[in-house]
Order: sequence, then C-alpha cells, then structure tokens
Amino acid sequence: MGATFIVCADPLSPRRADPHFAGEARAARELGHRVALIDHDALIAGDPAAAVAAVPPDAGPAWYRGWMVPASAYTALEGELAERGVRLLTSPDSYLRAHELPGWYATFAAVTPRSVWLPTPPGVAPGAAVLARLTAPLGGGPAVVKDYVKSRKHEWDEACYVPDLADPDRLAAVVARLVELQGDFLAGGVVVRAFERFVPGAGEARVWWVGGEPVLVTSHPDSPGLLPEPGLDAVRPLVAALECPFVTTDLALHEDGRWRVVEVGDGQVSDLPAGADPAPLFTALAAVSD
Repeated sequence: MGATFIVCADPLSPRRADPHFAGEARAARELGHRVALIDHDALIAGDPAAAVAAVPPDAGPAWYRGWMVPASAYTALEGELAERGVRLLTSPDSYLRAHELPGWYATFAAVTPRSVWLPTPPGVAPGAAVLARLTAPLGGGPAVVKDYVKSRKHEWDEACYVPDLADPDRLAAVVARLVELQGDFLAGGVVVRAFERFVPGAGEARVWWVGGEPVLVTSHPDSPGLLPEPGLDAVRPLVAALECPFVTTDLALHEDGRWRVVEVGDGQVSDLPAGADPAPLFTALAAVSD
C-alpha cells in the first residue's frame, strides 16, 4: 500500500490541506499515495484525539509533513495515531534527536560550529554570570544565540548576534531578548554557537536524507534563488550515525572552503522552498515505508 502522508489541515477549511502544504498534498495524491489531515491547532492545544479525528483508522505506516510541533506534542501525536492503527515511521526518540540541537550536536560536532546550551523554561532568561560560565569553553569571539530549534536571525542585532562573548552583559541582553521574543514557543532552552564566516551571497543548500541517502537538494527557504552544490562526503556518514529515518541538513560554504552544517532538522517539519518539486522526496519516503 505504501505510506500515508499526514499533513496539516486548513484551519478555515478543515477538509482541505493548509495552503502552505496544499501543493505537497496534491503531489502525494498524484503519485498514488494516501493523504490524511490533522488539526495542528488542536495538537498544540493538548488535544491529540481531536487533532487526529479525520485520520482514517488502520491507515498503516505514515509520515507527517507539517508545521513544527514540540517533542511532547509529537509523542502525543504518535500515541494517538497508534491507537487508530497508524504507525508514524519517525519515532518520538528519532524526532527529538533530529529536531533539537542537543540531540544531533555530538554526532555532527566535527562539521558544525562549536556550541553550548542550557535548558531553560519559556520566559526565564539566564543571567550574565550563568552565561559567562556556560560560554567559557567557546573561548570568546563572536557568537549567535538561538533556542534548541530556531533562531531570531531576522532580529539579528537584538536577539541573535553577539559581537564578542567577552562582553557578558551584551550576551545576556541578546539572550534575554531572544527569550522574550520566543515567548511560550521557546524550545528547550538557550543555545550559544561560535560565529563562523560563510561565503557571502552563496546561500545555503538544504539536503533531504531518507534512510541515510540524499534524495533531494534544494535551496534554503530563506534564500530560494540561491542553490549551492555542497560536498556531502563528510556529512553522509554522520547522517547514517544519527540513525534517524528522515532528516535534513542545511549546509553553507565556509570562507576557508569547507562545507559546514548550519542546522540539522527532522525532515517531517523541514520546509520545502517555494517552487521545489516534492515528488522525488515522496517517492523516496514511500519506498522505505513498506
């Protein structure tokens, strides 16, 4: 039968796919795959039973393609679908390992900026002294801050970039602003990463891996007009070592000529850039679902 693809429903028209994922739903159906809809708002609100009410029972193996969800909500989604005879092919453990930086960092440490992190609940920003101790292993210099999943790079100077970690007050101010802007959506805690210089104007490549194999290379959604051709020799064995069935890696070219992993993500919640053909991705996912 192949896989069922579960996508987010349109909040204003629950029988249709969310407009952001409508093209993917259409492509999956055209390839002969079953598509089911879930209520993302209900899932985030803590009602997984209502979220999956429209998913047909006994739909078999399934991939989720939709908006990001916290790891706890993904676990609830997996459990509720299992009650309906639907098996998500990415387990909650695999989702967490690929989705949040502390899960994948050790595997990719040789090819990604040096990083440290600190768990913290939403609304609680670590102070300057705590952050100084946290970042001491990075040895000073510029850095970027983010939570376990996302940065505020569009608020670069106020909530992302720190010119020098030797200035703990500036670091604390940037972290505090990040925590404030993320609000209840702060994921996991605070991450501080050494700043690396990439080739200007080259963009990032998003590589989509299924079963440890690269099945699609796209531009990054933030720079859809730029598509570098990354070298994958150093990354391929690390993706295999992560042991997650469906992941993405965002790669950028360092000024010294090395391809560096900027981010790793669970493929189910990684965004396809506008205009990218999802057919190769869905074909590969269906092939490993039986």
